[in-house]
Amino acid sequence: MNKRQYECPKCGSRQYELDEIRTVGGPVSKFFNVQNKKFTVVSCTQCKYSELYKGTTSTLGNIIDFFGN
Repeated sequence: MNKRQYECPKCGSRQYELDEIRTVGGPVSKFFNVQNKKFTVVSCTQCKYSELYKGTTSTLGNIIDFFGN
C-alpha cells in the first residue's frame, strides 16, 4: 500500500499505524496451515478503527510458510 494521507472515517484523526496479517484461504491451506492470504491493516491511533486491504503473496513465501510449520 502506498503512503497516502489518511483520515479516519469515524473520528477524523490523521494519525494511523500500518500492520500486516496473514490468513489461510481454503480447506487445503487450512489443513497444512499455509497462510496464503495477506492483508495490510490501517488502524487509527485515536479510536482504533481499522481497515483491511488485500495484498498479494508470493509462491516462494507460501512454500517457506509450508515447510516452516
